[in-house]
Amino acid sequence: MMSSMKALSLLRRSFRSPRTHHAQWMVTRKCNYRCRGCEVWRSQDPCELSAEEIKRGLDILRDIGVLEIVFSGGNPLIRDDIGEIMDYASDYFITTVYDNGSMAAKKVDALRKVDFVAISLDTLDEKKNDYLKGVPGAFKTAMNSINTLKDEGVHVGVSPTISQVNLYEIVDFTDYFVRRHIPVWYCLYWYDYPFKDGMFSIGKKNDDYEIQDTKALAKVFDTLLKMREESNYVYITRKTLEALKHLSLTGERTWKCKALSNFVIVDHLGRVAGCHSREPLASIFDLPEVWKSAKFEGFREEYSRCANCSYLCYIFYSVHSGLPGALEIVRDQWENAKVFLRPEEQIATAHG
Repeated sequence: MMSSMKALSLLRRSFRSPRTHHAQWMVTRKCNYRCRGCEVWRSQDPCELSAEEIKRGLDILRDIGVLEIVFSGGNPLIRDDIGEIMDYASDYFITTVYDNGSMAAKKVDALRKVDFVAISLDTLDEKKNDYLKGVPGAFKTAMNSINTLKDEGVHVGVSPTISQVNLYEIVDFTDYFVRRHIPVWYCLYWYDYPFKDGMFSIGKKNDDYEIQDTKALAKVFDTLLKMREESNYVYITRKTLEALKHLSLTGERTWKCKALSNFVIVDHLGRVAGCHSREPLASIFDLPEVWKSAKFEGFREEYSRCANCSYLCYIFYSVHSGLPGALEIVRDQWENAKVFLRPEEQIATAHG
């Protein structure tokens, strides 16, 4: 549960840091699913940093100004020490952890302090979802995880990847969960541009997933804009939706990529990059020495000219740029988080 004290601490830190406020840390390369639009499970790696090493890395991220951190993989909940990592991170960051739906119900105690658990679910069609995940029973397991966490008071939501496969279902999908007071946090299907020496691959090119009906996609974003005004459970900002709608209708990007500026990526070995498709530039433990270097400034300039991907997480943290963007995100997260506050905290906030 994000307290008002934590929110104020994040706000103060946002003023101290001029740049990067978001990090994604893929703490494992292990995965127990076989999702058809994903490459992670095809190139698994048993090597990964220890919990103590990750906590040292989190201290470094906090020192350079990171406010929000997302843990993914692979499936981070496969790690036996994930509770220790989550507890530490949740003291200092807006903390989100992704799960494909298979592990969360088994790791309730490990997740009690996080701000958000995102369960990957792409459709309400059970057979279709199981096909997309590559695992029989994936739908029932995910729904059980959602219900279990909600009953246990853990902040859980669903994270569908919008693609051609589920494009015409997304509005009804959103409405289903919003009516049940379960947040929806979106991804957008994309596949990796083949950069030389990229950190690792995530998105796999799949003709079934690739969105063909861009007008319908724009209409979805327009509808989500309206739904967002009526519910705090639609977890995507107006500014992001407007940028995505414009992209869908015109093919034009209204933002420049802010890789290594507004956001940074860390992999399971502790290597740091601007995004997962780019080459690793340093170890997280060397980050304090190189973060403000001329070399890193050169990479930031190079990445700002890149227009080769439409990963929604990267778009989001490019649209919300600099200190004003960080304040927009913190404010938006706080508005969303208020649905999780205890009644006495809601009263205090209302009178604040």
